[in-house]
Amino acid sequence: MKDLMGLMSKAKEMQSKFQIMQEEMANIEATGQSGGGLVSVTLSGKSEMKALKIDPSLFKEDEVEILEDLILAAHNDARAKVEAMTQEKTRELTAGLPLPPGMKLPF
Repeated sequence: MKDLMGLMSKAKEMQSKFQIMQEEMANIEATGQSGGGLVSVTLSGKSEMKALKIDPSLFKEDEVEILEDLILAAHNDARAKVEAMTQEKTRELTAGLPLPPGMKLPF
């Protein structure tokens, strides 16, 4: 019974820590780039686009498709960075917990 109470206590503590982590992650930003820095996208921790910068040299009528591809690539780069930061924070938070292999948090 002691183990169950200890487990419940740890679960509540973990829930509180995850809530704090989610609030922290909402405030982070990551910038992804493409085209050697010609296009950059900044995303929040919730993957909301905060900024988009495009080098003026890309504003040519015949290069619209290239620009679209660069925007998508920069967005995907920023999203990957946000996800990596989230995974790292989760790893730090769950360090030392006896979690079953393959169990992913947050649930």
